[in-house]
Amino acid sequence: MLVVEAKLKNGTPQQYQKLDEAIKTSQFVRNTCVRYWMDNKGTTRNDLQKLCSQLAKNQNTPWATKLNSQARQSAADRAWQSINRFYQNCCAKTPGKKGFPRFKKNSRSVEYKLTGYKLSDDRRKIKFTDGFKAGEFDLWCSQRTLVYYSEQQIRRVRVVRRADGYYCQFLIDVERQENHEPTGQVTGIDLGLKEFYTDAQGNTVDNPRYLRKSEKRLKKAQRRLSKRFRKGSRQSNNYHKQRVKVAKLHLKVSRQRKDRAIKDALALVQSNDLVVYEALKVRNLVKNRKLGLSISDASWSQFTEWLNYFAKIYRIVCIAVPPHFTTQDCSVCSTRVQKSLSTRTHQCPNCKTVLDRDHNAAINILKKGLKYLGEHLNGSVGHTQTDSIALGESDLWVVNGNIDNLSRLVEQGISSSDTERIPHYIA
Repeated sequence: MLVVEAKLKNGTPQQYQKLDEAIKTSQFVRNTCVRYWMDNKGTTRNDLQKLCSQLAKNQNTPWATKLNSQARQSAADRAWQSINRFYQNCCAKTPGKKGFPRFKKNSRSVEYKLTGYKLSDDRRKIKFTDGFKAGEFDLWCSQRTLVYYSEQQIRRVRVVRRADGYYCQFLIDVERQENHEPTGQVTGIDLGLKEFYTDAQGNTVDNPRYLRKSEKRLKKAQRRLSKRFRKGSRQSNNYHKQRVKVAKLHLKVSRQRKDRAIKDALALVQSNDLVVYEALKVRNLVKNRKLGLSISDASWSQFTEWLNYFAKIYRIVCIAVPPHFTTQDCSVCSTRVQKSLSTRTHQCPNCKTVLDRDHNAAINILKKGLKYLGEHLNGSVGHTQTDSIALGESDLWVVNGNIDNLSRLVEQGISSSDTERIPHYIA
């Protein structure tokens, strides 16, 4: 599947208001389905689909009839996804909160399937034809990629409201495959705050710190927003204008993070045949009172998600390994050297190795990944959580045509120059 996003332009304020009404109606259908599930034990997905048609016939909810029937079904599907996720977490006995379905207060999207809209022949305009009659909009995107796909390939269309306007996302049924030329390189990466990541060869990528750089402007804009707030009364137009300005600043930061994560992950996948990273539980790390904001600003989870995605597209091996003691253990003799967070250099008292803290951790991460890969290729381990080297949050893609290639990489390690310093990769 491929998602193509375009901005909806050249619409009147009345047309955008119609889109808001469609979004609110979709939110109403989703919340009604959640309430129906709470009140009726044993509710299934089909019951929620039947509820959508009943809402359209109910005289007390005439606005539900305006929304396209398949859009109502999509809203019910969203409700069932949250319910099903809650069931799965309960069955798996996931620690912590299980994600009980909640009511949506400020939804920002409505999703159509195959009806409710019509594209122009040149794919430059879209017209919404449901009961709200939002009308026709121009589609603006960086590349006119929609012209390369037929209408039969477009499976879903989602309208998303953001701080700077309305966007249309097209879900296209196409299998994306990219050719990857074997480079003979394997690497492990250690994620950090001082440097965004350090690989096993000692190369580093700077941490951009987009939120920290925009923090001064954000604080100033949020102070102005607080001054315009009127407690206990209707907010003024100046308040809403300033609220949009603050939202745009946050939107810019999120887009900068996403763009940087995509570029770094793509460059890493294209230049290596094997990438190993540490499976960090970022949700727990951000609870740190002093480092939580910096960890969120680094966006490690987004980076690893794109890393796994590009690894699947380019058909290379990507492994997540447990991060336990990767910083403390010596990468040469495996001696455990205790370090505080302020100690940035690894100094082994046993073999006298001196390395940067993150470089030493990256080598240990790579050794863990190579050990797991060697056991996997030999057929001695499976995809279980009880193995000494587990997959963590990622999946493992082994291309049948590259198994011999990967076996050679396991034996060779990083490179010929590093083999002398680290003689054994596989235990």
